[in-house]
Amino acid sequence: MFWVRFRSSVILMAITIAVILLGGDALFAVVLAISIIGMTELYKTVNLQKSPLGIAGYLAAVVYFGLLRFGFADYNDFLFIGFLLALMILYVILYPKFRMEEVTAAFFGLFYVAVMLSFIYQVRMLESGFYVVWLIFIGAWGSDTSAYCVGMLIGKHKNFTPLSPKKSIEGCIGGVIGAGLIGLLYGVIIKDYITGFHNTGLIFALISAVGSVISQLGDLAASAIKRNHNIKDYGTLIPGHGGILDRFDSIIFVAPIVYFLATIL
Repeated sequence: MFWVRFRSSVILMAITIAVILLGGDALFAVVLAISIIGMTELYKTVNLQKSPLGIAGYLAAVVYFGLLRFGFADYNDFLFIGFLLALMILYVILYPKFRMEEVTAAFFGLFYVAVMLSFIYQVRMLESGFYVVWLIFIGAWGSDTSAYCVGMLIGKHKNFTPLSPKKSIEGCIGGVIGAGLIGLLYGVIIKDYITGFHNTGLIFALISAVGSVISQLGDLAASAIKRNHNIKDYGTLIPGHGGILDRFDSIIFVAPIVYFLATIL
């Protein structure tokens, strides 16, 4: 299993690096694809993946990405209200086929997966986004690696939540510190190539550390959803890791945080 996970990680990392470097429409297409797959995995937990509510969710995601790509993001509020109205119309017309909880899940899926993941593309399209976008992966995967190493070496105190009993408080803190240090080092290395930032090393360290905190919360949130529905993984697309949501559960939360912090700072 270790070598299966390792091989999948290497392939996934190679694909990630390639599409981030390409940016533009290549990145847009990949983020849209993983968003639709991720929504499918989430909808499967409540048996909505092939239902009218699920189909409405997929269509809303495609329209959302279309508005984003062609510069009409200001109309997203109309889309969200329209999507909610469409769900309620289906709820009424098809009554009693669906419960209110299922309508809520369909609406939640658009935001939790598609909207949140779209910030990978949005960060890449920022000024100096070519450099800033890597903070998403430092805050998520860099944090995860740091937390694992610290937890294995000195982890003694159990995490504060039963959602991840194998994780330790030392590991959580190590993840934040490790991500911050990686961000600092990265910022120092590329400071002469990036514009729009002062004290790049410190700012990147701060963004990466905050990203680590959010990443760990995102991972726990994904675990809570899976436990509520008695599943181990969201899917089987990535051997050794599960589905898209199993591998991108922390990225989902980190991407918008990096976007907002980079914009503010």
